[in-house]
Amino acid sequence: MLHTGHGTVATPAFMPVGTFGAVRGLTPAQLESAGVEILLANSYHLALRPGVETIRKLGGLHRFMGWERPILTDSGGFQMFSLAPLVSVDEQGAIFRSHIDGARFEMTPEKSVAIQCDLGVDVGMVFDSVTARPSDRDDAARASERTLRWTRRAKVAYDERTVDGGTELFAIMQGGVFEDLREENAAAVVELGFPGYAVGGLSVGEARAETMATARHAVGLLPETKPRYMMGMGTPQDLVDLCGWGYDLFDCVIPTRNGRNGSVFTSRGTLTLRNAAHAVDPRPLDDDCDCYACGHFSRGYLHHLAKRREMLAAVLASIHNIRYYQRLMARIRSALADDRYEDFAQRFAAAREEGES
Repeated sequence: MLHTGHGTVATPAFMPVGTFGAVRGLTPAQLESAGVEILLANSYHLALRPGVETIRKLGGLHRFMGWERPILTDSGGFQMFSLAPLVSVDEQGAIFRSHIDGARFEMTPEKSVAIQCDLGVDVGMVFDSVTARPSDRDDAARASERTLRWTRRAKVAYDERTVDGGTELFAIMQGGVFEDLREENAAAVVELGFPGYAVGGLSVGEARAETMATARHAVGLLPETKPRYMMGMGTPQDLVDLCGWGYDLFDCVIPTRNGRNGSVFTSRGTLTLRNAAHAVDPRPLDDDCDCYACGHFSRGYLHHLAKRREMLAAVLASIHNIRYYQRLMARIRSALADDRYEDFAQRFAAAREEGES
């Protein structure tokens, strides 16, 4: 259990992504109905617009979003990778040229801590250095070493804050796909004594085999008694694999992005709503699902909406996908608690191989 000021989260847990303070197309009530206990937002984007001071004046991020359950925020480190043409990086931090209006925006380890604490989130992340080339040893080593130096600065800044807003700060491990770099970085970061740890810098372009091998090795370098967070992954199969290795927290845009594109997850594989085979199909998306979409609408109707590109198609598909992910995490927790995870993982893979279309 992950205990926060806004509630307790059962882990392993999946966090839907609300980068700008909202999960696209879904209300907080719909997210709660789907079983979501914790959301992810992005402090860099929220600091740009509407701005930290605006959010503070409106009661903090929870009240601003209308979400009273836990929130975790990313620090902005990933934006150094995703917005690379607009970013210059030195030892002090990063200078962004806003993708909104071109204005100069500086992010440092200290400023990132201040932003996240001022937003009043439950869990903030240290500002880390992400390489676009995790398979390049020199790049990975530089990112790992800089992340460690920035993590030390973030810890000092966090510890020096005199106002306790209830925000916990988690550290991030770097090191590319190199076991020795991960080992060195993890040992140094863990020694600093954070309440939780993340594995970053994966699934950013390297081969999947490298990603998964590194993820499996990395989790064992972090304390089992603290939350271990795999950032930016994953597919349903990713989650089953990663939970089996000991990860506790996950975030990814896949459920809602796929939903907006007419792709839904079912207990027997992935279904593409626009396929003609669903035009007169009276069945729900998934006979095993208890979500609002499955309880009220047929595949034929959702096919019609998707072909017409109706907004409701994206909303209903996203509701279903978020509920699918939350149900999957509940099944994972149950299998772990009952000491039957290997059997569960095998059955899950076999069911997915049956496929949909």
